[in-house]
Amino acid sequence: MNDVEKQYVIDALAEDSWRMFRILGEFVQGFEEMADVGKAVTIFGSARLKEGDPVYEKATVLSRDLSQAGYTVVTGGGPGVMEAGNRGAYEAGGRSIGLNIDLPHEQAPNPYQTSGVNFTYFFVRKVMLVKYSTAFVAFPGGFGTIDELFEALTLIQTRKIKPFPVYLIGVDYWKGLLQWLQGTLVRHGTINEHDMHLFKVVDDVREIPDEIDAYYRTEGRGGFELPE
Repeated sequence: MNDVEKQYVIDALAEDSWRMFRILGEFVQGFEEMADVGKAVTIFGSARLKEGDPVYEKATVLSRDLSQAGYTVVTGGGPGVMEAGNRGAYEAGGRSIGLNIDLPHEQAPNPYQTSGVNFTYFFVRKVMLVKYSTAFVAFPGGFGTIDELFEALTLIQTRKIKPFPVYLIGVDYWKGLLQWLQGTLVRHGTINEHDMHLFKVVDDVREIPDEIDAYYRTEGRGGFELPE
């Protein structure tokens, strides 16, 4: 290895070391900001569904009802369904938290937040979204929503977190995914039939606050604790 190659390796190691400290800093900031969150429900969905869309309106109604039931509403902090989730809680006078991710597009923080935290790293943000949640609600969305949904389901399936309620909103929207899970994964034995009961698919969101409340009273909060 010549001197140029050695210097390249040294620079790469230094860069990775500083990146590690930035990651730790984001964890520390998130833990400090979320430490007193109490009962919380995480709402996810597309950043592209705007005010006036039925999904946006339904997310606003649910978050308002959750807030009135005493829950903090947590979203990814961006536009679309995330905005609707924050908005319902904010306008109801409740606590509305946005955990925003720095992206080149689509992800300007929405104005309906009583507090927020900005993240650079998706995986740090995921920890915060799950760790403090009592339930998880996935409205129609794209890759990001599906990623967060399966992250939560994987943690529940593998018992890394308590089995908190997971809701998919929109029977018609999620129908194709359910058919694939049942017809391919269950049929080939890559998941169990029981795994299909780790979540609930509904159109009507009105009963969700009461169902989450019943879970919270009997099972305690969801989320997970990092190993010591």
